[in-house]
Amino acid sequence: MTSRRSFLAAAAVAATAAALPTLPAWAQSPPAPRTLRRRAIPSTGEALPVIGMGTSGSFEVDPAGREPLKEVLRRFVAGGASVIDTSPNYSNAEDVLGDLMAELGLRDRIWLATKLAADDRAAGEAQFADSLRRLRTDRFELLAVHNLRDWKTQLALARELKAQGKVKYVGLTHFRDEQHDALADIVAAEKPDFVQINYSVSAPNAARRVLPVARDSGTAVMVNRAFDDGRLFARVAGQALPGWAAEAGVTSWAQMFLKFAISHEAVTVVIPATGKPHRQDDNLLGGVGPLLDAAQQAELVAMFA
Repeated sequence: MTSRRSFLAAAAVAATAAALPTLPAWAQSPPAPRTLRRRAIPSTGEALPVIGMGTSGSFEVDPAGREPLKEVLRRFVAGGASVIDTSPNYSNAEDVLGDLMAELGLRDRIWLATKLAADDRAAGEAQFADSLRRLRTDRFELLAVHNLRDWKTQLALARELKAQGKVKYVGLTHFRDEQHDALADIVAAEKPDFVQINYSVSAPNAARRVLPVARDSGTAVMVNRAFDDGRLFARVAGQALPGWAAEAGVTSWAQMFLKFAISHEAVTVVIPATGKPHRQDDNLLGGVGPLLDAAQQAELVAMFA
């Protein structure tokens, strides 16, 4: 039988709990982490988690927008991820990311990529120094030439910085289908450590030349725009996942879109951007469990063609 003292104690606990403020959704505990699939960088064999994070848009925030991003970063690292891609072209994203990494003490757990987006050697050197300052670091894991901008000069500079130990890997990026052939030609000739390109269920053209050339050139692939800048979610609103989704361990469209990207053998990491912690949890789940087979990938492309 419950004693009066036990009853009163339980009632006090319940009253206290009821009086506590409800935590915002982003501050509630994330699900238990699961092991992320990893892929090797061809030039060194270093293995990276297949789900990373971009910062375009999501980290271009004012001071009031920084608080949820702390939880985004915390969950990202706690979930076993490490690759974050940014650029001096993304307004204040480098500043925000640098400040938050420093505040949370996470720099040594982040595989950090940024870019050179300059039109001559002097501008590239100045921009690199500024990115180091803004991101509060003394080196980058990856320095890529942004959208092939002055690519010969900037790639040469990136390689010099690599030789000096300030950069571990060098690469080239683009985000538009009409530049795929030019990018593939340069990758075949220059064999950079990385190439970053758009690839999604609605824009799968990178699989025609860029991804095969990267594979044959020993170049790692970082995928951007896996959600087609968010437009894919509008297209699947209210639409059920394919019947085979459960077999692939997929429970959301975000996971499906990310799993499509990493199911190509040439893809090393995909970098979805988000400023919402619960979406970070969901994105990370795209990197666990089985990959999609060729028939499943083809079905998705047909759905969104």
